Amino acid sequence: MSRFFNFRHAAIAAACLAASGAFAQTSITVAQPADIRSTNPGVNRDNTTDGVVLNIVEGLVGYRQDGGVAPLLAQSVDVSTDGLTYTFKLRKGVKFHNDAPMTSADVAWNWKRYMDPKTDWRCTAEYDGRNGLKVVETTTPDDSTFVMKINKPSAVFLDTLARTDCGMTAILHKSSVKADGSWDKPVGTGPFKFVEWKRGEYVTLAAFKGYTSTPGATKSDGYVGLKAPLVDSVKFLVVPDAATAAAGLKSGAIDAGQITASDAQELKNDRNLTVQAPPQAVKNVLLIQTRDPLLKNQKLRQAIAASLDIEQIAAAASEGLGSVNNSAIHKGSAFYSAAQKKGWRYDPAQAAKLLREAGYKGEKITIQTNKRAHVPSYTVAVLAQAMMQSVGINAQIEVLEWATQLDRYNSGNYQMSSFSYSSRLDPALSYEQFSGPKDKQARKVWDDPQAQKLIDESFAESDPKKRQVLFDQIHALMIQQVPMVMLFNDLDAWAVRKRVSGFAVWEGKPRLWGVSVAAARS
Repeated sequence: MSRFFNFRHAAIAAACLAASGAFAQTSITVAQPADIRSTNPGVNRDNTTDGVVLNIVEGLVGYRQDGGVAPLLAQSVDVSTDGLTYTFKLRKGVKFHNDAPMTSADVAWNWKRYMDPKTDWRCTAEYDGRNGLKVVETTTPDDSTFVMKINKPSAVFLDTLARTDCGMTAILHKSSVKADGSWDKPVGTGPFKFVEWKRGEYVTLAAFKGYTSTPGATKSDGYVGLKAPLVDSVKFLVVPDAATAAAGLKSGAIDAGQITASDAQELKNDRNLTVQAPPQAVKNVLLIQTRDPLLKNQKLRQAIAASLDIEQIAAAASEGLGSVNNSAIHKGSAFYSAAQKKGWRYDPAQAAKLLREAGYKGEKITIQTNKRAHVPSYTVAVLAQAMMQSVGINAQIEVLEWATQLDRYNSGNYQMSSFSYSSRLDPALSYEQFSGPKDKQARKVWDDPQAQKLIDESFAESDPKKRQVLFDQIHALMIQQVPMVMLFNDLDAWAVRKRVSGFAVWEGKPRLWGVSVAAARS
């Protein structure tokens, strides 16, 4: 009730502003179904958090719309012939939100901070040798040059720097942290500046008037290209209740918002709204803890997979928008081959046979889930429970707050979990997202030496044909071992007021640059 009360007041305030004309032409309100976890890029984050923070910060490189990587704060990137040295020439004239100029010293300071375990950056393990790759040296030959040397060639070094869950390896001003080194607020280089975060209610941003896009850019292109802020302010409003969000979109109190698939059809018929449902590489999955005393039995995991009518799950959980994909590689990838299309087959009789062979005696298996409206976690869990029970598996559901479920995932504290992974566009990065030694990173799901060897090879191999062979072998192993059940890729639905132009969502995250609004609300 308190959140709805806050939303009502926000709606009234928005109406008053529109009536008075104050800032009505240059502000936009975006509804999101959950609060952000922090403002610290790549630290204590989820996809909703990334969607806000990446309007504020930028890295040396960023993703293009097609999933390729291009320079962003870097003007150019030169790679040595042995693949071990990356030289970043920085763009001239880039300023932080406090108007301080960005130099290579700032990049070096950020890198040192990211590598400090106290920062708790999500992606430290990608660069400190724990996952094989290590940045062995960084230098600043001059104010506009930053050099990184790595221990072995990597096909995904730049992709990892661009990863959105890494906060795009954002380059921040030193004033982003307090004197004792603890986090304060993001002072970045992006098109919008951080203004305020009122926990549980909203985050507000303001246009950075000193922002400059990549020279020569003529259009937006993923997280690079033309990124001019065209509105004075943005408010990300927390609206957990889907019905309330839909009502706000209809009334005009909300300009854009993520909606449930079930609301998409109704809102399409509203003359003041448009509905977007862009595809993305988010993976909806059922995780299985392979170190659980019960679920370490591979035949039991195979029985679970055979008990699931995944086609029905995908259709029901996405309101018909999604389709089955048992591969960690998204369907839009050039690496989504015929081999990747092979998956688990729904076969209740085979499931029952495997249960007998596994020696299963009706022990309870708990599926953790949450009830966030914009993700299919709960629907997937309910359907999976019913299908598992129908073949004799004692499946039970535990509903958790999302923050609690995420903490359980990070610590490996679950039997099964209805979960969603944020986008990874390169297949090696997608497999690495859930694969690796659990002793070093408890959040890893698939801890298999043979699979890890193949994944490691895919990180080093740059030939697309050879990489394809590796990815197909990894997929076949995953289908056999069932460390998780990949279900389908996400299709998030968003509704946007027609007074708003240029609003776009990329890989589930709203981009507010290039967005403008008409003179008055309709």
